[in-house]
Amino acid sequence: MASGPLAGVRVVDMADGIGEFCGRYLADLGADVIRVEPPGGAPSRRQAPLHDGVSLHFVANNANKRGVTLDLTSTSGRDALLALLGTADIFIESTCPGTFTELGLGLDRLRAVLPALVVVSITEFGQTGPYRDWVATDWVHLAMSGVLSRSGIPGLAPLLPPEGLVYSSAAIQAAWAALLAYSSRLDTGFGDHVDCSVYETIVQVLDPGFGIGGTASRGVPAASLPRGRPDARHLYPIFRCADGYVRICLLAKRQWRAMFGWLGEPAEFAGPAFDGLGARFAAAPRLYRLIGQLFAEATRDELVAEGQRRGVPIAALLDAAEVLTSEHFSTRDAFVTVEIAPGVRGRMPNGLVELDGIRAGIRCPAPAPGAGDDIVLAALAVADRPTMPTPTPTPTTPSGAGDAPARAHRPLQGVRVLDLGVIVVGAELGRLFADQGAEVIKIENRAFPDGSRQSRDGATMSPSFAWGHRNKLSLGLDLRSPQGVAVFKRLAATADVVLSNFKPGTMESLGLGDQSLRTINPRLIVVDSSAFGSSGPWSPRMGYGPLVRAATAITGLWRYPDVPDSFSDSSTIYPDHVAARVGAVAVLATLLARRRSGIGGTVSFAQAETILTQLSAQFLCESLAPGSLAARGDVGGHDAPYGVYPCAGDDEWCVLTIRGDEDWRRLCRAIGRPELCDDPRLASAAGRRRHRVEVEQAVTAWTAVHPPREVMSRLQHAGVPAGMMQRVADLPDDPHLAARGFFRQLAQPQLPEPILTENGPAVFTGIADPQLRPAPLQGEHTREICAKLLGLSDCDIDALVAAGVLEEPK
Repeated sequence: MASGPLAGVRVVDMADGIGEFCGRYLADLGADVIRVEPPGGAPSRRQAPLHDGVSLHFVANNANKRGVTLDLTSTSGRDALLALLGTADIFIESTCPGTFTELGLGLDRLRAVLPALVVVSITEFGQTGPYRDWVATDWVHLAMSGVLSRSGIPGLAPLLPPEGLVYSSAAIQAAWAALLAYSSRLDTGFGDHVDCSVYETIVQVLDPGFGIGGTASRGVPAASLPRGRPDARHLYPIFRCADGYVRICLLAKRQWRAMFGWLGEPAEFAGPAFDGLGARFAAAPRLYRLIGQLFAEATRDELVAEGQRRGVPIAALLDAAEVLTSEHFSTRDAFVTVEIAPGVRGRMPNGLVELDGIRAGIRCPAPAPGAGDDIVLAALAVADRPTMPTPTPTPTTPSGAGDAPARAHRPLQGVRVLDLGVIVVGAELGRLFADQGAEVIKIENRAFPDGSRQSRDGATMSPSFAWGHRNKLSLGLDLRSPQGVAVFKRLAATADVVLSNFKPGTMESLGLGDQSLRTINPRLIVVDSSAFGSSGPWSPRMGYGPLVRAATAITGLWRYPDVPDSFSDSSTIYPDHVAARVGAVAVLATLLARRRSGIGGTVSFAQAETILTQLSAQFLCESLAPGSLAARGDVGGHDAPYGVYPCAGDDEWCVLTIRGDEDWRRLCRAIGRPELCDDPRLASAAGRRRHRVEVEQAVTAWTAVHPPREVMSRLQHAGVPAGMMQRVADLPDDPHLAARGFFRQLAQPQLPEPILTENGPAVFTGIADPQLRPAPLQGEHTREICAKLLGLSDCDIDALVAAGVLEEPK
């Protein structure tokens, strides 16, 4: 068990269902994670999907953990938990707010007895705020967070993304917050309480309306888009071919020129205007008709091979079965065979990252029920060891607009990051470190500009870029020149981390591969992110998020099952923001390991494997029951009603999800139909599914005459998981987000007025909110960085600027 950068860190894990993957990811990275369950097993052992009575969700989210059983309703059970926590560094729990206080194990007592313990609470809506006691499911969060409002085809109901993304995304962000608090503990000696709200995480992470967007958005914020669900399929178009579908991404001028040549250079599209996205999008009906004709008779493999040869970003749309048997993923050991029951084996994704070239994957299966008495006995044997003095509590009130309050600590102060990241995942990874106090230097060059600097009106700054690059510095540097490489190597000698997300091999071609850099600085952590990973047959492919989604089956799942060609993932920027947090957790874990060893390392992660891992239970189910992982649209498979329902108003909707018989009875009373509770046909989930049409007619008759916020509020007060479809523009007025200080104002000098931006990844007790320094202009800090860090004189800098090695703002 003791392998990986978090070896020696102990985590006690009581996150059931919504937060289980948090502990799983920390366990992948080497932490000793002890899963605590009640007698009879955790509820998640019965969570769908099931195979022969085994929860595949539990299997996937509890691998690499050890297990114990404790009865917290008994004094001895509570004493045993307290003793176990006395041996731990991090405690993860997902109980309803107030549960541990009622058991006599509230935060005040834990902080008094175990002041060095980091307590991570993962709940649906957080520990405070007007929604604190509301109930939710993943689809409820998708509705409330603004994701649902941008998904689907105009004229149809909004379309829910595939299940499985919400809670795994929240768990990854919680792992990031947990390690930030643990890092702070190593500096200060004191733990923290980390209040993680799933709702707020999804607003930030899954498809953020107030975060950096993809190149095709050209810097336009999601809140500025039309109110309806505009058809975005022209951004990353999908074409039928002889044996399925392919998707292309034509973003850069050179990519369009390659496609233009493939088309035979039609005169209609020969003008220089078509080098820009705007002209091509305006001509999409005519242009895409030509491309469709070109592709129609060829196979997917033929088109992908020719596209790669020409430099046209392209990918085949694969289904789940094809992903499971893909040569690329097999070569990378991206899937592993696991035994879920005696003689029953299935295939599931094998972890998120590679560290020093070794996959941090599955080492042992999820713990069997009732195991681990020896762990408890060992903890009780050392329960009387002395504890640290009780720390003085720090303020916990979330900040509002403006500058962050003076809090205790930013855990990454003193860390220097050289950030070569581009577009979304690259921007976001560096920004996460900059927010926590690291000195992040964005390295860029006008000859190969970061696509995220593009804007529709040609402005030097957009809200999208400001969101992705706040708190950073910018150094203009030409890495194609020997002098530029020499400057970078001098900076690397002073740095802690180098980030890049180029196509694999690019850094080596510049003479800046990890071996070269770590020869200069053995303490350096060299990080690469790519679409499909640094090895395998697909590694050289040009990778954008839409192509990754196509090749991992999620595009095929994100559609209306009965509407041809209704793929609806064109406006999302998933998985970039999630993948950035995957990388951030691994990098911070490696920084923590460096404190002990003094030696750096490498971190490599692929966007494709982020998607696969988030759908671990579903892929495991597909391997055991072929055909089970398919597009389901807005119909939940486990109970009814479970879906999206119309409300009073123009294009207004609410998600309603029933989790069992008690929810059903509450719903019937809330909508004024108590007689439905007495209908024996509807007394079970199976019966409600069989009579889904009748059930949904009754629900729709009620929702359709009430505004969505009223529907949501009345059902929530009845204890039924429900969430109105909020649009991005609605989020700043959400009372819960306001009460928890979710938004702050960022003053960006190039924009006419301050913009709303997200706050930190969680509400901490002792970690300061992020500073809100503006995003830099290109090369804005070139002179300052070269003088301060390299000791160059003004004359030296002037000469390098004149030679084109260094760049300053025009």
